[in-house]
Amino acid sequence: MKLSNAIRKRIKYYLKQKDMKIWDLCKATGIPCSTISTFMSGKTELLKLDTLLHICEGFEITLGEFFTDTTFDTAEQESNKD
Repeated sequence: MKLSNAIRKRIKYYLKQKDMKIWDLCKATGIPCSTISTFMSGKTELLKLDTLLHICEGFEITLGEFFTDTTFDTAEQESNKD
């Protein structure tokens, strides 16, 4: 699984666990909804680490907790197609 897809999967997991919608996450983090929505829809594969840190803060978890999942054990780097 590509790393970006693994991150999307994990964000969806925490949205469900915290009974949140993307709008709730945007309000909790201050991140524009367009940033999160564009990433979650797959229109972009990139998410800055500081953005992910804010997402974790919105979920009230640490980055360590976020990445504590076997999905990341086999995550692959995105391929650069020119």
